[in-house]
Amino acid sequence: MNRAMSNRRLGIAVIGFGWMGQAHSRSYARIPSLFPDRLFEPELVVCADNLAERGEEAVRSFGFAESTTDWREAVARDDVDVVTVCSPNMLHVDMCVAAAEAEKAVFCEKPVGGTPAQTKQIEAAARAAGVITGVGYNYRWAPLVRYAKELIDSGRLGEITNYRGRFFSMYGSDPLGLLSWRFEHEGAGYGVSTDILSHTIDMAHMLIGPIDRVTGTKRTFIPERPLPKPGGTHYDRGEPGDPTGPVTNEDYAACFAEFANGAVGTFEASRSIVGPQSQMAFEVHGTKGALAWNLETMNEMKLFLVDDEFHDGYQTVYSGERYPFHGNFVPGDANAISYEDLKVIEGHEFLTAVASGVQHAPGFDEAIDYVSVQAALVKSWESRGWEDVTTIRED
Repeated sequence: MNRAMSNRRLGIAVIGFGWMGQAHSRSYARIPSLFPDRLFEPELVVCADNLAERGEEAVRSFGFAESTTDWREAVARDDVDVVTVCSPNMLHVDMCVAAAEAEKAVFCEKPVGGTPAQTKQIEAAARAAGVITGVGYNYRWAPLVRYAKELIDSGRLGEITNYRGRFFSMYGSDPLGLLSWRFEHEGAGYGVSTDILSHTIDMAHMLIGPIDRVTGTKRTFIPERPLPKPGGTHYDRGEPGDPTGPVTNEDYAACFAEFANGAVGTFEASRSIVGPQSQMAFEVHGTKGALAWNLETMNEMKLFLVDDEFHDGYQTVYSGERYPFHGNFVPGDANAISYEDLKVIEGHEFLTAVASGVQHAPGFDEAIDYVSVQAALVKSWESRGWEDVTTIRED
């Protein structure tokens, strides 16, 4: 029998067809040509977006069979097995809960809810329904990040003592950048602590382990922005003199952290900083070595191993086919892969879990792990002191 004919068909609905919905859709479509040994056959069944023209583009250019402006219609379809939610954060509760109750596997962009309470509600509904879940912490899948985890887990860096995580982005540094949903608590929930700080702390959870307590701060550096235009994104900009509205969540968030294993760490995230373009980065220091990785140069990693030669300093490691997943995209060494390649890996790993009937990681459990830290961080903004991290998961 032809192997492809024996694979499980997985019908996919994508809700929200902005930049991220389009990235997921392209990634699902690319899987068959990049992962010949897959266990499934992805089928783009329906795209749901409140703008009809976006849905029409999904059919015309991305390969969806149909589109709709009613996300409930997409979730209810019998030929949909997987629902991917890429809408504004504060819409996630209704969409994810409905998908779980319809017994669909649910993939939701991070950190699932716009607030910790919303993520808690979504995770509880998915757990009650017994569905497989996934969350969009796609930087976990970079080949050199997988190698970093291997080095840490194998003990090559010794006992981990220090961790530094940051996500500095300029997407909100322009005061004329439009007041999209990301800058409003009503649309996004919290600001960078929901948006990009979540990536940095999830990465630390994967590499180092759980965090016991935190203390932190926040700032909103650009308090007013031009009002949005229909169909715009957070990369669009207005003109001087355009009507403005208030920014209602934070531009910057940071914290000190103590890990359960005794390591200490610092975390920062900013969307209004000038200079770094998309600096999702981490540094890990242990008693036998250290390493550093930065999304801006995602195909390189700095590695220092005491046993190699103590005074030689950091060496540059280039990504290549010897590291997980890289060879699916390009052979050899130092031939670069891209951001959207990480989304393809993410989609493949999630759909493999669905086809196999096993829970994916990162899933909603890992989303709860992050928002439990976020809840403690939000408390520290008010108390101005250290706050213990306790899980917000419902029993």
